[in-house]
Amino acid sequence: MTRFQISKNFQNAYKKSLKTFAVLSISAPLSLGFITSANAASIISNGTIQLGINDEGHLNVSGGTPSLGGVTDVGLRFLPTGAEATAPGCLCEGWGVADAITGLTGYANVSTDGVQNLSLISFIADATKATSIVQLGDSLKITHDYAPVAVTPYLYKAAVTIENIGTAAIGDLRYRRVMDWDIEPTPFSEFVTIKTSGASNVLFTSDNGFASANPLSLPTSIDFTGEAVDSGPNDHGALFDFGFGSLAIGATRTFNIFYGAAPTETEALAALVAADADRVYSLGQASVPDGPSTGMPNTFIFAFSGVGEPPSKSVPESGSMLGVLAIGAFGMGSLLKRKQQQKAPAKV
Repeated sequence: MTRFQISKNFQNAYKKSLKTFAVLSISAPLSLGFITSANAASIISNGTIQLGINDEGHLNVSGGTPSLGGVTDVGLRFLPTGAEATAPGCLCEGWGVADAITGLTGYANVSTDGVQNLSLISFIADATKATSIVQLGDSLKITHDYAPVAVTPYLYKAAVTIENIGTAAIGDLRYRRVMDWDIEPTPFSEFVTIKTSGASNVLFTSDNGFASANPLSLPTSIDFTGEAVDSGPNDHGALFDFGFGSLAIGATRTFNIFYGAAPTETEALAALVAADADRVYSLGQASVPDGPSTGMPNTFIFAFSGVGEPPSKSVPESGSMLGVLAIGAFGMGSLLKRKQQQKAPAKV
């Protein structure tokens, strides 16, 4: 199946049923394959971007203040507009790691999978940072370390480290990250962009945000596979499969994931350039007038670095730090201006 040929009403009902199923599944006995643990999930923020991080490192947790659309679950939120991007309807955001040779796999996604074959080692968080460490069998230790990006207020970085703690080499290391974009103020109807730039570790991409986080599950799509610009509007998301080859005993593989948002597409892309993460990414934008062209009122970001991408070609022509600093200053100035505008009476 390469496309969901169902009505919007059925899509929304499907999302709600997924969420209900997830609640029942996570509380199910271990015989069903779900591993439960005391939940220390946390909501973190740098004052502009807010993330809800579960114990195992995937997004979407309960207990937040109402978003622009009244959602209290927090996945990825842009505080200047109050818009949520992953929590409305379906808590579909997750990750998985696997060895494609032996079939060893573990993954986590609240609504789609629950938590499968992952043992929690530790979860430590404060107001701005969170670190999840889990173990897959006796073979892999996986760390997701979330912290603000210093060069821009519009991004968080999750530094991912996969370590072979077993007694045999991992023959074909895989990692999947998947999310269902639900961009407020028009959740369930968004424009999606995916760019890969020929990155050597990217095996597959599509817009199926409802897919399992299991890296060994079949590749699927809704509207497209590969790259796309402003696909939609539809109820879809972003799926990235990565292949990192073999991993020797005691060796580690590291890369970065970025989550964020900005007031416009221009500022979102500038933030990616500043963070050196502008070659492999997805953007999610609301289906409002000029939404896909300007990215207003918020463009949400999901990006990667350290995945075999080519050198950036988006740095200002001078190649100097002055150009990057100018981009950062522009973004901060725009954010302050928009905060001031939000305090003014709304136009009727």
